[in-house]
Amino acid sequence: MEKSLVTLDKGTTCSSWNYSGQRLATGSFDGTLTIFDSRHPSSSSFSSTSKSKVHHASAVVKVVWVPPEFGHAVACVCGDGTLSLWEEIVEDAQPLQWKLCKSFRSDSAQLLDVQFGGSSSSLKMVAAYSDGNVKLYELLDPLDLKNWQLQAEIQNVIDSVSTLGKAACLSASISWNPRGGESQESSFVLGFNSDTLQLNSSKIWEFDQAHQRWLPVAELASPNDKGDQVYAVAWAPNIGRPYEVIAVATHKGISIWHLGLNPDSDGRLSSEKVAQLSGHKGEVWQLEWDMSGMTLASTGNDGVVRLWQSNLNGIWHEEATLEPTS
Repeated sequence: MEKSLVTLDKGTTCSSWNYSGQRLATGSFDGTLTIFDSRHPSSSSFSSTSKSKVHHASAVVKVVWVPPEFGHAVACVCGDGTLSLWEEIVEDAQPLQWKLCKSFRSDSAQLLDVQFGGSSSSLKMVAAYSDGNVKLYELLDPLDLKNWQLQAEIQNVIDSVSTLGKAACLSASISWNPRGGESQESSFVLGFNSDTLQLNSSKIWEFDQAHQRWLPVAELASPNDKGDQVYAVAWAPNIGRPYEVIAVATHKGISIWHLGLNPDSDGRLSSEKVAQLSGHKGEVWQLEWDMSGMTLASTGNDGVVRLWQSNLNGIWHEEATLEPTS
């Protein structure tokens, strides 16, 4: 028997569960951020506990939770390209409130995606913009979400291209290495949906601690696919594999990549496409791994959620299909 977990407000444009799956943040067309909580720990139903006006003239188009080590906070991306961080705080014995703690503004380009990564003691944020530029920020004080520093600005290309013109990007997708900062350098995968072929393919970026810079260390694209527009990327959690697993969605379907852990003499990591998954009718908008990194969920403009798994022989297959009831 189906049971409703939460009823979203009319005009909801985006949503995101926190890292434990115990809280839900949503953004709406009228610029409102809403937080849903379960009234009781044993309950599976959620209700609205907070509403905050993020923007008075633009919709909230994306919400992203800050890692829980750094408090209860979310990032809100609005339709005009602005980014703001909202934090749940206690003031003078008052009830918990969500308040604006930091705003980031772009002069002209629209913000397409933002994601947080790093380690339990160091928080980094990567933001991708509609002109193809990427900004990386670092939190200077783990106890103060207001205190950020711009660490680097990059473009999503493997080699330095001095003649790369201004790009027009429709979307971008970022996914951090879930293990980054523990036993290895921080790293993330980034792909664009743009009119500039060099930007599109998914690149692995890794922080070079010795020289304090970000470097591209791999490209997840076959020679004939390097200009394909990327719709979504997802880096799988790794609980013991001798390689990383990353999913990439383009108009050709979903590709599964294995990424080596040991760099060659040039600092590059080996990569191999091990599967090509098809089944969605149209574009794939979002990819998400489960906590074990064994099951991949995908969804797109066909309104269907598909679950994918690999068998013991490494053959990927569709495990389940979830279709809307109405």
